[in-house]
Amino acid sequence: MITRLFRWILAVFFVLAGLNHFRMPSTYIGMMPLWLPWPGGLNAISGACEVLGGIGLLLPRLRVAAGWGLVALLVAVFPANVHVALQGHMDGTSFSPTVLWLRLPFQAVFIAGVVWISRPRHPRSG
Repeated sequence: MITRLFRWILAVFFVLAGLNHFRMPSTYIGMMPLWLPWPGGLNAISGACEVLGGIGLLLPRLRVAAGWGLVALLVAVFPANVHVALQGHMDGTSFSPTVLWLRLPFQAVFIAGVVWISRPRHPRSG
């Protein structure tokens, strides 16, 4: 029951966060380190992956693959989160520098949560 609740919470979070990439692209593009190519395209790809991953968490046949995809995405966007923390501000938001630094370890919490709710389920033998 608790796993199902967290699965829905994370799914909704990822879908809404992904859609936000298209609603406020400048915020996400501003997070990217300058050495990354094609910021607009990377923003669209990451937003689409968040939406599809969030939906995939709710579909039993896709759940494990969606979980691995979201873990890969969370690892891939970590440099952008570090970049924002080093800048001390995130365009389009009023987050304090402290909040930007606190987001970094929270990424590990998200990864652990995605792994937990997307792990394969095996019927109990007995």
